[in-house]
Parts: sequence; C-alpha cells; structure tokens
Amino acid sequence: MESLVELCDLIAQNPAQFGNKIAWICSRCPPAESLMTGSPTVSRSQLHAILAVARFLSKCPNSEHETPKSLILAFYRSIPLTFNPKFWPQAFSSEAVSSFFTDFMSYISSAAELSPDFSTDVAGFTGEIALQTITNADSSISRVFLNALCSNFPPILPTDANKLIRVLLDRFDVGIPIPLKDGILTPDAGSAQGSPLNGNYNQSPNVSADSTSSSGTVANGGDSVSWKSNGDLSAPAAYKKNLKFFEDEPVEGLEKQEIVLKLIGHVSSKVAIDPRLTEQVRGIAKSQLSSMADFLKIRKRDWSEQGQLLKVRINRKLSVYQAAALLQIKTLASLDTEGKSSKKLLHGALGSLIEAAEACLFSVWRKLRACEDLFGCLLSGISQAAVIRGGQLLRVLLIRFKPLVLATCAQADTSASSRGSMFNSVLKTCCELIEFGWSRDRAPLDTFIMGLATSIRERNDYDEEDGKEKPATPPIQLNIIHLLAELNVFIKKHEVVDMILPLFIESLEEGDASTPGLLRLRLLDAVSRMASLGFEKSYREAVVLMTRSYMGKLSEVGSAESKTQAPEATTERIETLPAGFLLIASGITCNKLRSDYRHRLLSLCSDVGLAAESKSGRSGADFLGPLLPAVAEICSDFDPCVDIEPSLLKLFRNLWFYIALFGLAPPIQKTAATSKSVSTSLNSAGSVGTTALQAVGGPYMWNSLWSAAVQRISQGTPPLVVSSVKWLEDELELNALHNPGSRRGSGNEKAAVTQRSALAAALGGRVEVSAMSTISGVKATYLLAVTFLEIIRFSSNGGILNGSQNATASRSAFSCAFEYLRSPNLMPAVSQCLTAIVHRAFETAITWLEDRASETGPEAEIRESTLSVHACFLIKNLSQRDEHVRDISITLLTQLRERLPQILWNSSCLDALLLSMHNDPPSAVVNDPAYVTSVRTLYQKVVREWIVVSLSHAPCSSQGLLQENLCKANTWQRTQPTADVVSLLSEIRIGTGKNDCWNGPKTANIPAVMAAAAAASGGNLKLMDGFNLEVLGTGMVSATAKCNHAGEIAGMRRLYESIGGLDQSTGGLNQDNPDGSAQPPQPKKESFNEVLLSKFVRLLQKFVTVAEKGEEVDKSSFRETCSQATALLLSNLDSDSKSNPESFSQLLRLLCWCPAYITTLDAVETGVFIWTWLVSAAPQLGSVVLAELVDAWLWTIDTKRGLFASDIRCSGPSAKLRPQLVAGEPQLQPEKDPVEQIMAHRLWLGFFIDRFEVVRHDSIEQLLLLGRMLQGTTKLPWNFTRHPVAVGTFFTLMLFGVKFCSCHTQGNLQNFKSGLQLLEDRIYRAALGWFAHQPEWYDSRNKYFTQSEAQSVLVFVHHLSKERVDPTHHDPKARGVENGSSKNDAKDHYHPIWGQMDNYAVGREKRRQLLLMLCQHEADRLEVWAHPVGSKESSSRLKISSDKWAECARIAFTVDPRIALSLGARFPANSSLKTEITQLVQSHITEIRSIPEALPYFITPKAVDDNSTLLQQLPHWAACSITQALEFLTPAYKGHPRVMAYVLRVLESYPPDRVTFFMPQLVQALRHDDGKLVEGYLLRAAQRSDIFAHILIWHLQGETCVPETGAGAGAGAGAGAGAKDAPLPSPTTVAFQALLPVVTSISGVLFPLPKEDRRAGIRKELEKIQVDGDDLYLPTAPGKLVRGIQVDSGIPLQSAAKVPIMITFNVVDRDGDHNDIKPQACIFKVGDDCRQDVLALQVISLLKDIFEAVGLSLYLFPYGVLPTGPERGIIEVVPNSRSRSQMGETTDGGLYEIFQQDFGPVGSPSFETARENFLISSAGYAVASLLLQPKDRHNGNLLFDSVGRLVHIDFGFILETSPGGNMRFESAHFKLSHEMTQLLDPSGVMKSDTWYQFVSLCVKGYLAARRYMDGILSTVAMMLDSGLPCFSRGDPIGNLRKRFHPEMSEREAANFMIRICTDAYNKWTTAGYDLIQYLQQGIEK
Repeated sequence: MESLVELCDLIAQNPAQFGNKIAWICSRCPPAESLMTGSPTVSRSQLHAILAVARFLSKCPNSEHETPKSLILAFYRSIPLTFNPKFWPQAFSSEAVSSFFTDFMSYISSAAELSPDFSTDVAGFTGEIALQTITNADSSISRVFLNALCSNFPPILPTDANKLIRVLLDRFDVGIPIPLKDGILTPDAGSAQGSPLNGNYNQSPNVSADSTSSSGTVANGGDSVSWKSNGDLSAPAAYKKNLKFFEDEPVEGLEKQEIVLKLIGHVSSKVAIDPRLTEQVRGIAKSQLSSMADFLKIRKRDWSEQGQLLKVRINRKLSVYQAAALLQIKTLASLDTEGKSSKKLLHGALGSLIEAAEACLFSVWRKLRACEDLFGCLLSGISQAAVIRGGQLLRVLLIRFKPLVLATCAQADTSASSRGSMFNSVLKTCCELIEFGWSRDRAPLDTFIMGLATSIRERNDYDEEDGKEKPATPPIQLNIIHLLAELNVFIKKHEVVDMILPLFIESLEEGDASTPGLLRLRLLDAVSRMASLGFEKSYREAVVLMTRSYMGKLSEVGSAESKTQAPEATTERIETLPAGFLLIASGITCNKLRSDYRHRLLSLCSDVGLAAESKSGRSGADFLGPLLPAVAEICSDFDPCVDIEPSLLKLFRNLWFYIALFGLAPPIQKTAATSKSVSTSLNSAGSVGTTALQAVGGPYMWNSLWSAAVQRISQGTPPLVVSSVKWLEDELELNALHNPGSRRGSGNEKAAVTQRSALAAALGGRVEVSAMSTISGVKATYLLAVTFLEIIRFSSNGGILNGSQNATASRSAFSCAFEYLRSPNLMPAVSQCLTAIVHRAFETAITWLEDRASETGPEAEIRESTLSVHACFLIKNLSQRDEHVRDISITLLTQLRERLPQILWNSSCLDALLLSMHNDPPSAVVNDPAYVTSVRTLYQKVVREWIVVSLSHAPCSSQGLLQENLCKANTWQRTQPTADVVSLLSEIRIGTGKNDCWNGPKTANIPAVMAAAAAASGGNLKLMDGFNLEVLGTGMVSATAKCNHAGEIAGMRRLYESIGGLDQSTGGLNQDNPDGSAQPPQPKKESFNEVLLSKFVRLLQKFVTVAEKGEEVDKSSFRETCSQATALLLSNLDSDSKSNPESFSQLLRLLCWCPAYITTLDAVETGVFIWTWLVSAAPQLGSVVLAELVDAWLWTIDTKRGLFASDIRCSGPSAKLRPQLVAGEPQLQPEKDPVEQIMAHRLWLGFFIDRFEVVRHDSIEQLLLLGRMLQGTTKLPWNFTRHPVAVGTFFTLMLFGVKFCSCHTQGNLQNFKSGLQLLEDRIYRAALGWFAHQPEWYDSRNKYFTQSEAQSVLVFVHHLSKERVDPTHHDPKARGVENGSSKNDAKDHYHPIWGQMDNYAVGREKRRQLLLMLCQHEADRLEVWAHPVGSKESSSRLKISSDKWAECARIAFTVDPRIALSLGARFPANSSLKTEITQLVQSHITEIRSIPEALPYFITPKAVDDNSTLLQQLPHWAACSITQALEFLTPAYKGHPRVMAYVLRVLESYPPDRVTFFMPQLVQALRHDDGKLVEGYLLRAAQRSDIFAHILIWHLQGETCVPETGAGAGAGAGAGAGAKDAPLPSPTTVAFQALLPVVTSISGVLFPLPKEDRRAGIRKELEKIQVDGDDLYLPTAPGKLVRGIQVDSGIPLQSAAKVPIMITFNVVDRDGDHNDIKPQACIFKVGDDCRQDVLALQVISLLKDIFEAVGLSLYLFPYGVLPTGPERGIIEVVPNSRSRSQMGETTDGGLYEIFQQDFGPVGSPSFETARENFLISSAGYAVASLLLQPKDRHNGNLLFDSVGRLVHIDFGFILETSPGGNMRFESAHFKLSHEMTQLLDPSGVMKSDTWYQFVSLCVKGYLAARRYMDGILSTVAMMLDSGLPCFSRGDPIGNLRKRFHPEMSEREAANFMIRICTDAYNKWTTAGYDLIQYLQQGIEK
C-alpha cells in the first residue's frame, strides 16, 4: 500500500505526464458494474487501489481523467453493500474496515472541498447512503461506517439533510433526565448568585472528597473547593434518582446518542435545515447540557460499576455532552441577532455553557482527557457567544467569566508543565475575548484585567491584618501571575503592560515578593516576559529592577544572612534572573533598545566580574556564567566589523578577560579526559593555576549552556585591540580590571607564571614559557583571553562573524585575528604570541572544515562558503603593507590550498586572485612604487602557482573556471584581460609531452584526463594526436565563443519580448490587426524559454535519431546546437525569472545524454566541453549533471557499448582470427568500429576523474554518485571489452577506482569504509580479470595514442605500488587471526568477491603483488609497442624465484583459472610456472572445461602413452582453434581415440569453408588415420560443402606424386581411398575437371614448337575451348566465377621441362555485381610440385590475417596456388605487377630511379605514397621471410605492383633448403638490397624517418606473429611427413620455433628484430646472389 501511496502522490504532481499510471491503478479497482449487481466481493489489492484513486482525487480533483471519479463515485454509491461481511476479504479485521472507511471518507471529503462538480456528485448519493446505513444500524460494519461519517461528513443535498435529521430524531430516542425540583438546578435556574463559584478561593479547608456534609466538596490534590448552590443537592431522593437514571443508560445507547448528535451537527453545518428542526435540535442540546451538572456531581464511590467499566461509561457520557455542546454552539449561529427572543436564548445558552464549564471544573473526573476536551469545547462556545450580536454580551460574559478564571487558577497546578489543558483553555479564551473587545469596549476589559491583577494582593492584605505566620503562596496567585504574563505576550498591548507592570514591581519591592520565594520568582519571570515585548518604558523599568536584583544577590554572598537564605534565593540568581535576561534579549527587536540592552548587559558582566573577582575563595564563574546566554543572544546580531565605540570595545575586552580568568571558555585543546559534572556551587573553584590550565585543556567545569554561549559571543565580538598607541596604557587599563583585594593582580608573580603556562598550552607549544618572561600576569591573562576568543571563533562556526548574510571576505574571523598584528610598538614576545594565535586559529579552522567533510545539503554549502570566505580574505590580505602580515598570509593560503584542495576550483577565490593581480593594492601610496611592485609580484607568483596546481589536478575544471573568468571580464566590458593576466597565462601550457609546470604522479599526467582537458579547452584538437595547448589562447577563444552564444540567446530574448512573443497555435508573430480593431481573444502565448526549449529539445532528439540510424552526426552543427542550448540553460539560471532548473530538466538531461548516446569521439568531445561549461558556470548543477552522466555511463554498460562491448565480435584480433588461430565460432564484424566508442569512453572517463579531483573533498553527494558509477562498472560478471585498444582506458578506470577507494581515510567517507573495502575488492577483481585472456596487440597507427596506452598502465602501476595498506582496512576475521585469536574464527570465511579464504589481509597483499607484476608486464609490452625501436637494449627481466612463480600461479588460479593460463602465455619459457599451472589444471580439471587454452596442459604425448584418465574429460571440453586441433592430429598423439574424437568434434563445430584453408594438413592426416576418423570427417564435410569437396579432390589428386615407398605409400593409399570414396562431383567440378586436361594438354602441344610460334599455338588451342555454365569458378579463388577466356592472353613461360602457360580468364565476384567483369590471369604448370608453395603461402596468409587483425598496415599478397594433379597445379598471377627483372630490361637505373619514372619526383605525393607502399610491403615480407627463410630471392622472384608494393613469389626453397645443394649462400634473413635501402633509407646510414618506420613495422609484425606462434608451428608441423623438400634436412620445425624466440621478452624480441634488419641492410651476399643469377640465368640484377 505504501508504494501505491507514493505513486499516487507522484502522479498528482503531474497527472498529464503519468496518465498511463493512473489507468493502471484504475484497472486494479473493482469494476463499477460489478459493484452495482448482486453481492460483490473485493480483494485486498482492489481495496488498496480504491484508496489510492481516492487519494489521487483528494490531491488532484480537477484532473482531466474521468475514470477515477467514476470509479470512486460507483464505490461510494455501493457502500451499503459493504455492510455484508462477505464483501470484505477473508481475515479482514474490523480495525482494518474502520481504517479503510476513515481514509476513504477523508479523501472523499477533501476532494469535494476542492472540486464543486465532484461535491455535487457526492452530495447526490450521501443522503441515500446515510439513510441506508441508519436502517442497517444493527450491523457492526454499518456502525463503523457511521463513525467514519462522524469524522468526515461529505456534502449532502438540503432535502436529504432534513429527511436524515428527522430519521435520526425519530429512530434514536435521546434520553433526558427529568429535572428535580428539590434542589437540582433546572436549565434556566443558573444565575450569578446560584453559581458554585461565589466562594473564597483563598481558603483551603482540609475536607475529604467523600465528606457527606452539605457543602459537597470536590477533591483537588490536597485542597478542596466548596461547591455551593441554592439548594441541597445532596438530598438522598434527588441524588439517588439521578444516579439510577444515569446508571440505567446503556453504553451502546450512549454511543448512539453521540453518533446522532455528531451527525446532526455535521449536517447542520453543511446545509441550512428546516427552522422547526433547528429548534428541536437546539432543545435537545440544551436539555443535554442541563443534565451535565447533575451527572458530574455524582461521587465516584456511589456508582455501582467500578474500574474500567465505569471509566468507559464516564468517557462515553462525556463524549455525548461534548457532541451536545458542539451542537448547541452551532445552533447559536442560526439565531436572529436582532430579535428579542434570540437575545433571551443567547443569555440562556451562555449561562448553560458557563454552568457546564463550572461543573467540569469541579468534577471528580476533571483529570480525564474527555472532561478536559469538554471543558475546552465549552469555553470555545463561550468565546463564540461573545462575538454574536457585535459583542453586546461581553460585559455580562466577563462578569460571569472572571470567577471561572479564578477558579481555574485555583485548581491548576503551579508548575508550567502540569497546569493542564483547562488552564490553557481559559488562557486562550481570555486572549480571544480581549482581542475581540479591545477595539469595541475597553472599559469592561480593563476592569476584568485589573480585577485579575489585584487579586494577587488580596491575600497579602488579609495576612498583614491578621498578623499570623505567612503560609505558602497559594496556587491561585502564582497561576494568575502566569496568566497575566501570557496575556501580555499574546495581545502585545503596551496599555495592558503599563497597567500590570507597576503592580508587579510594587509587589517585588514592598510586598511579600520582596523576599525570596515562589511568588518573587513568578513575578520576576512575568516582569521579564513583559519587558521582552520591547515597549521602551516597561523595558527600562524591568531591566533596572533585574540588574539591581542581580547585583544585590552578588553583594549578599559571604554575608551572615546568605547562610540562612531560602533555596529560592539561589534559584533566583542562577535560574530566574538569567532566564529573564535571556528572554529580554530574545524578545526585543528594536535596534535602539538592543544596543542599549547590549551595553547594559556587558556593563553588568563587567561589574559582576570585578565584584566576583575579589571574593576570596569564591568563584566568579558562578556569577558571570549565568549571564552568558543572555549576552550571547543580544550579541547574535552584532556586527564586529563596524566601527565600535571605545567604551563598548572595553566592555567586550573586560568580558573576555573575566571569561579567561574564571575559566568559562570551552577547552581549546582536544583531550581524551572524561567530562566533569556541572558545577553551580560558589565554593567549587580551585586555584588560579588549576582553573586556567583546565580551561585550556578541559574537561569543562561549568554548565554546557555557558560554553555554547561563549561560542556565540565570540562570533559577535570585535578584536580586543585595547590601544593603538602604547602597551603601557593597556597594562594600566588591564590592572584596573583587578579588584584591589584580589590575589590575581599584577603583583602576584605566582599567578603570572601560571597564566603564562596556560597561555603556552593554549598556543599549542608554539611559544615557550621561557620566552614569555617579559609578559606580565595581567597581560598574559589578556593574551589568553585573545587566544580563547580567536580560537573559539573558528571552533564554534568555522570563523564566520556576525553581520551581513553575504559571504564576503570581511566576514572572515581572520580579519579579527590579523588585527592584533597591525598594532604598533609590539614587544617581541607579544608579537610572537599574537602570531602563534593566528596559526592556532588557522589550525582550528582547518579542523572545523575537515570535521564537516561528510556534511551534505545546506550544511555542505555553509562549509564551502566558510572556506571560500577565509581564502578570499587571505588573498586580499596579501596586499597589506606589513611584510610580516603578507608572509603569514601566503603561508596560511598555501597550507589551506594543500589541506583543502577544493578551494582551487572556487570561482570566488579565482576571481579574487585575478582581480587582485591587476588592481592596485587598496592601501597603495602614489609615492611608494616599490610596495606596489612587490605586491603585484607576489600576486603573480601566487596566481601562477594556483593555476598550475589546479591544472595539475583537474585540468578540465580549471580551464572551465578560467574561461568563466574571462567571460566575466567580457561582461564587465573589458575588451581583453590586463597585461599581467595575459603574460601570466600565456606562460602556462598543458599537453601530452613532458610538462615543465608539474612533475610526479599528478592527475593531469593521466592520458585520459589530458585528452578530456583538450576537449574542455574547446581547442578543437585531434585528441588521438599529441598536443600542446596554450591556456590563455584556447581560453580566450572558448570564452569568446561562450560569450557569443550567450549574446545570441540574450539578443533573441530581447527581440522576442519586443515583438510580443509567438502565438502558441500558429507560431507566428503577435501583430495587431491591420484595421486597428481589437483582436479577438488570442491563444496563450508561449514564453521565450518555452519556445527555445522545445526547439533545442527537438534538435537534440534529431541528432539522436540520426545516430540510431547509423548515420554520421555532423560535428560542427552538433557542437553549435549543444553550445546554444547550454547558453540558454545558463541564461535562465542567471535571470531573475521564476524559472528554475526543474523546468529545464529535459534539456539538461539531453545535454548530458546525447553525447553519451551517440558515443563517438567527436560527440563526447563536445559533451566534455559543455559539461565542463555547465559545472563551471553553475556549480549548483554539479550534482544534477553528474547524476545524469552516471546514469548514462551505466546505460552504456547495459547496452554493451565502447569499453563495455563485451561481445566476442567486438574483441578485436581474437574475433577476427576465429577459428583458425583462436578458439571460438567465427564472428561477424560489428557494424560500428568499437575502437571509436572506446576512445569516447576514454574521454568521458577523463572528465569523471577530473570531477572526482574537484569534488572529492567537498561534495559527498557527488562522491557517492561516482561511487555508484564505479560499483555498477565493476559488478560481476566481468563486462568489459577484450579489445586490446581498451587497455589504457580500462586501467585508467581501475586507477580511478583505486583512487576513489583511497578516500576511505578522508573524513567525508569515514562512514563508508566497509563499502569502500568491498568496492576495492571488486576493482582488484576487475583489474585481474583483464589478464584472464591471452595478451593481444593492436596498432592504432597513432604514435601518441599507443604511447598514452602504455603511460596509462604505468600510472596505474605507480599508484598501486605506492598505495599504503591501512591495517584497519581489513575484515574482522583476518584481524582476529593476526591478533592471536583462534584460527577457526577465520577459516571457511566466504568473501562476496574472492569466495572462500583464510586470511583476507595476506590474500589481499598477494593479489596486489600479482596484479602489480601483471600490470608491469603489460606496461612493458605496451612500451615496446609504443617505442619498438627504443633506446633500451633490453628490459630488465622480473627477478622472481621459482617458488614465487608457483605462488603467483596459485593465486591467479584461485581468482580465475584463465588468469593462470594467461600467465603461462605471457611467460612461455618459464618452466617452473608451466609446471605449477600443469598441476593446477590437472587437479581442478572438472572446473575448467570451458577453457580451451588449458588443453596443452593435460593432452600431452605422455598422457596419450599412459592413456591418462584426464583424457576422459575431453568429451565435455570447449572447442579449441583449428590449428590447436591440427596439432593433436600429429603422429606424436598416435591417433588416440578420445583425442581424435575431440578433434573431429571441434572440426565439425566449424563451417567447412573455415576448415578448407587447412586442406593440405587434413590430407596429410590421412597418413596416420588408422581408424578412418579423419576420412569420415572429410566425407561428411564434403557433403556439406561443394567447395570443400572440390578442394579435397584436387589436393588428393596432387598427393599421388609422392613416391610409392615408405610413408609415401601410405599417403598414396590414403589419397586413393579418399578419391574413391569421395562424393559424386558437382557440375562445377566436372566442368573444370574437363577443362583442366584440355588447358594442360596445350603445354604438350607447344613443346615441339619453336618459341616464336608458341603464342599463336596457344591462341589456336584456346579458341577450341568452350566455357559452359554459370557456376564455374577458379579453383584458386572460389569466390570468382569464370565467364570466359581471353584467347589472346595466352603466354608461354620459360621452363626447363614442359612449357607452362599463362591464360587470363574473365571473372566476376560471386557475391558482387555479375556485370562487373575483371581479368584474372592464372599459370598452369606441368611437371612442378606446387605443394611447397601452398605451405609457404598458407603461412603468409596467416601472417596477413594476423597483421590485419592487430591493425598493422603491413602488406602481404598470398596469391592462390592449388595442386590439381601429379606435378600439376594452378597459380594465380599477381595482378598489375611485373618482376624486378622485367623492370630492369626496360630501365638501366635502380628502384629509386624507376620509382621516380613511374610515380614522379622525390617528395611528390605520388612518389611518397609509392614509397610508403613499398615500405609496408617490404616490412611485411621481411617478417614472413624471417620465419619461412625463402631463398633463391633473385629479381625474377620479386614483383612490384602498379602502386609500388613488393610481392615475393616462387617458394621452391624455404625453411632449411636453399639453391646450390643447400649451400645457404643468401645469409640474410630477408632481401634488402642496396636499391631497396635507397627507397627505405634516404640517409643511407639507417637514420631516416622512413627507416625508423620500416624497422618499427618489422618489429611490430614480428611481435604480432610471436603471439600466434603455436598456430603457425602446428600448420607447418602437419606437413612434416608430406615429403616436401623443405623438410628433407635438419630440424625445420625446431629452427622455426627458435626464430620465434619464445624465451625472449618483448623488448628482447624487438631488439632481435632490429638486429635482423640491420644485418640484412645492403648485405653483400644479397648482391652477390643477384650477380650469380644474372651471370647464370640472365636475370637482371
């Protein structure tokens, strides 16, 4: 139900927006039609919905939605049906029914009052419902509903009202006792003479309550008041008859009577009823009241019922009487005020009301709540009766009312807390009567008031005449005094005060009240109350009286009379008089009187202090302390900064002197001592030394209220500078403060030493006691008073003085503290003490501010305002002439900035600094240029340090504030900043390079923060590149742009207002009619804000729509729109209009969300700019903006964007290389490149960190928002992207988290320690989660960005390594173990992040060390990638022992087994690590089945030999990569059934077209396929894919060329079996198999022909060939469909055996435009084995995929080669290329000259592009050549395409083979001839940028290839038994592994590749081999 209530309240605030919610709640209500038929039943939820809808109507009755009204009216109409118990849900109690009806009727009544239409609808049903309810009155539910009607009666029609009243009067017989004539008062018998109040109220006879005397007394405590009447009311017959009558009344009947009377009263108040019914009702009410006196006179013991039953009866009867009284009062309003009959009725009604009140007052039941309520109701009626007839009854009423007042005062208790409600009712009625009659008839009021006042002295006169001993003051006097005082306070009439106050003062000075007693205390209290009203005459009389009384009490101390004084004398001194002083100080508001009273109170304190100081053995604190609260109150509005009269200043000095002397100030040193009990005794003070020292260090000896008062006084006390001339005069004045009889004067050296010791303690040891020897005792006391004052100023409220509400520098208490230092002629010791006072005050201020770091809301605003005030004062104080003051100010300002860094981003302080820098010092003298220069130099230094430090912590916010300051300069009509500001800011630059402004681990050194700073600058920089921006330049540009946008908005606003706005209906201009006639009523015009708001909302939503469609958002227009919208928002905040941020919430939300939603680098760059603008220009929006941004950030997590794109397809290289080299299903590439979104998140994160640095010390709300962001970001499971480009952003986020958690030592997050600890664990877990995947590379082709990634990780490592471990930041169970408790307490502890653990502290440190090691390794990797040709020879290896490596593996495995496996991949040559991981994998093998990387750790040749049980897990294991599966097909694994089954399952899980690439390896696997498992897979895959079948057939045919011996025989058999069992060829296969023999036979035809005739022969043969079918494709490229043969393209090639020919086909792309025909040449070879080329090109193809996946621009062209039969094959021709040999045939120059001929001169764009293409292709083939070792690299095997790219062909010699009988003449790992180096290295000495680029690409390519070493090795190793020549000698696989150098670190591998490049540079063997080929083969060199 509570949630529904909250929802309804929310809907009622904006019903138009939440219409769907209203409909939903209405749908839960019972349908209206079901309530009108049969016997409906409802459920609890339906009842709750009904109440919710009714509540909604009570708050929003005029809603446009009609459904709620109809539902409620239908239910209201059906209420009679609810009297059936079956209507309600089961177990629905009567209390629940009552609560439902009460709430429902309350909502109905409220809604009817607010809506006339609804009221009319309800009134139509109320009469019928009420009548049916009365008809069913016997039902318990109907009675419950009647009670609800009595509480909240809805509207009713007049006709129904009369009918209802008749039914009520007829159905319920209201019993009235018969008036008895023998003494019982009849209703009309009451008169003044017959009233029981005509007695003497000062008599207190001790008559018991049960007395049977005819006086009939009624007990009241210990006293009793006699009850007199005009007859014997205790006559047995009459009394018993009354008693029997009342006892015979049933309680249920009383309940019905109450309901009847209440309902009649409600109905009569709603509508006018029939006059006859009114008369009848009036008579019933009158009769009821007439019987009340008889009822109340019955004694308690006479009732037959007792206990609870009697109490219930009495309460019920009194409720009936109260209902009757209310009814009687309501009927009075209907009387004719002018008629005589009505006058008689009024007199009678007034008499009956007073008599009834008298009966209540003297009743034995007067203490009952019901009786008190009845009494109050009766007095309310009396008050209303006085108003009727214009107050004509006032005189009569006051005569009758005065005895009632006196009787009430006599009956009431004297204590304020127990006077009772009857007394309060009388007081209220008196006030109402006086207020009403004051302006009408004063005379009876004066008589009434004087009568009450003089009644105080009646008893005094009587006692004086009697001469007897004075008894205790009767309660009536005390209560009348209190009554009169309260009357004065309420009515505030000086005439009344002047009437009563003299009587009170006379009593105090001459009567009984002149001696101590309760009467005097009560009179003094009343006098102070009247004085507090602020009437000057009474104020002065009262203050003089009270001051004289207080000093009199002080003079009596020590006298003989004081020993016999009553306790009231002490109470008067310590309670009554001080309370009176305080009351006057609180009450008077007149400035003149307050100033006078301030002077009087301070004078009194001075007199009291002087008098009390001489009292030997007495404590002055007991006399001065009680006055302090009053002094604090009167000084609460005193401004200590204004010019003060010397006399008043001396009074303040005297006050603080005595406060210090008596130890009244609160302690100013924090001690752990226990507090002492409060002392009020005059003999409680100790020695002078004890008092002073305890006053400094505590505990506080006095009343805590006095301590608080001293703190308040300090805020209004001016500086206690007693003289501006000489201190000698000061000494004389201070000595005068000592009484001649005092022991503390200047002559007491012992007291002086004690005071100096206390002063040294108060100064915190800054000044030694020995250094104060020249300071006298009185001067030490004065300095101690100054110390107390200045320190207490800051400890009480932070150091803000009284005065103006504006937080200006003048309000800082430092203005007082520094005032002492300006005094001339100071002694060195005094100056030293005063300087120490300033420093102690500063420390106190810092402590006060730090203690309130966790405050929120208004308290936080007060804290930050206080900090700003102090900082601005210190800034202003830098311009003082006194150099000592300036030095102290700069020291304190620096410490303030270091302790509370949030001041750096306070706009007021920055404004003050910049203004002070270029303004003349306020105290500058024209003829003192040296002073002006020194001050300006100082300001420049401070400003520079200020800006540099702020930029180093939060460059975004700092630039935003600077831009705002420059905007203000424009607003102030300054065309440009002054020269000082320009010169200063122009020196400050920030950028990505080394910064001279700051060093060390500053926040600005985080690359993401610096990128955000570039965005916030508005400089429109390329954030991916390095930059170095000038703060002033970009600031001026951005400030100008902001001012322009603000000007645009202001101009549009003025134009809009000048033309009268726009019509809401048409949007046109509001113009007058042309004919000048008046226009008809126009539609409502929209405000300017509404027009522009809707416009910008639509524009921003349009940008979002464009982004949703995947289209590109225009950067400039988006930035322009966002900037204008921001200017509109800020202009609205600055304007005086009533608009508030809530009205712009949608625009603000869009400004925060749009950049985040678009999630591009440009969009977030704009976002950072406007977000910084918003929080800088409007700091009050900081929390709102941050809340929206945090929500948007969390939304990107939910939608998996950017950094949180956790889908595999967004993981970069690992997704692109699936499934060949990486395990997993092949993935489609994402529509949007995730890299840009990651960059956007990086920028966004930089802004968050910047804001964190700004708010971490001053805004707990924003800190908690950032904590929410981090908590949502690091939640499990791990939801970050695996893309390697995100590494820097990821670890920046982790750095942010660690920095945030380090705030647990701050005061503002002390309460969140456990939460921060858990968050830190989540951050550690997330950071370790990054290493759960294999290390990847990614090249962004941006040097700066790559470097920034490495720097980001290094910054995280640095922060993590410097992190201090808080010993209290551990869990209790871990602490228990460390403290020596039972170890069982810490075992089996389950941590929500780490799971089961033994010792949290130890485990945390181990995880931290593991994370440090992994992050350091990652940073080293990234550093190598960023600087592949670094200056380091090699990076230092991690010096970790074998045991430590094993422990790291175990820790990693407990966190996540994948981390341990990744650890093994990062350090592949570490044997101890590999051993430990193997053990962990094998011991936890069932837990890691989903991790394919764990396979090598238990699938080993040894496990196969032993038939290990671990292999039984393979059926459940996740699929690995294809290359990993191929490794298990090698002979080493012996075709183990479980291993083979797993491999085949893996291959079956991938599409056949992905496996086709590895067809040569699968065919080789047939050699060892004893179980024909591989063969079965090949057949099944061939059935699934035609292309797979074709490629399989051709490879099987190519295998028949292997000799029929040894292993070759097996291969031949396997090939034959595969060919025989292959599926039927498809038409494509048949077509090309028919075409291939024809094309291949051309070679045989050409062989006998002369060379010059061979080309014509080819043409002749090609013309015979017919190409049939549309699905014929090139075997080397299945994606290319053949459309014909170019018959003129046939070219015979050179060959020693047969004649190979090259033929060009016309092809189209299978998936492209079939009309786009392209040529594709192929070489058909006969007599050559092509399988070795296939292997080499497989490796090149894998390298090409790797390079593309990691983003490297290296170029490789793995052209297609396919063996089609024994020693036959097809080879694709590299298009648009020619060999270097062919190029040499036409040109004599080298490559350098050829490139110039083909591409233009050196330096031209075409030449440089060609050089770039040559460079990237040379680097790609350099890496491939290093691994494959291809030889025979003459110029005929090097091709160059049309754009300058190099392509290697002909791989007849690779790995261990080389020409010339394997003589390995070509010793270079790749060819880099002189002509090639001319292009790559123009310098010729390996120093050029292009050479550096070439080597860098080689290094990166080599590093990328090393990552996939195992996949490449597996691909080559599968061909080991193929019989290829490359495997004929040596250890080709082992040497290939060695060339990868897995044992090397990344830096060592990089240096190795650098050496390879250097070695290949123009090597002589390369040139020598070219020469040999030229001489032997004629190949051009």
